[in-house]
Amino acid sequence: MFTGIVTDLGEVRSIKARANNLHRITLYTRYPRAELVEGASVACSGVCLTVVDTGEEDGRAWFAVDAADETLRVTGVGAWRHGTRVNLERPLKVGDELGGLIVAGHVDGLARVVAREDMTDMARFTLRAPHELAHFIAAKGSVTLDGVSLTVNSVSGDDFTVLIIPHTLKVTSLGALKAGDDVNLEIDTIARYAARLMEAK
Repeated sequence: MFTGIVTDLGEVRSIKARANNLHRITLYTRYPRAELVEGASVACSGVCLTVVDTGEEDGRAWFAVDAADETLRVTGVGAWRHGTRVNLERPLKVGDELGGLIVAGHVDGLARVVAREDMTDMARFTLRAPHELAHFIAAKGSVTLDGVSLTVNSVSGDDFTVLIIPHTLKVTSLGALKAGDDVNLEIDTIARYAARLMEAK
């Protein structure tokens, strides 16, 4: 379980194909190696992945995860390359501050950036959600984009807007987004269950 509050901006070190349709992805991180336990989960741009190896290189800690072909197909992980910046968050601990929202790290689909408007103190992004997910998104509700929990400002059909403050633009990968880019989208858990209850009725 995560909160959508990014605590490190990692970098892809390498991607190597392995047997059984798996891909070993290694990422540099500022997390201390001693705190990267094999078997632990890390949200990588919103995708919950399991640490399978750790190490250090030139004074930089790294950890490795395995991603299946399906993960590469349905999330933005398939577009990662050497040097790609990745939003990182370690799982919530009992007693931690819940500063964002409840994030499972299970990506529902890809949202496309339709437009970016840079303003004096922030940036406004217009994104297009997959049609089958759009009805879960509501103004003043929440979404998670590439692992970052955000408030939805407006909704029009399948399109929605979010405002990104300077701090978030600086410390996450969202600052590099431009029109045409895809981001991992996780809809709000409460919206998902509310919709299911309505269907059941």
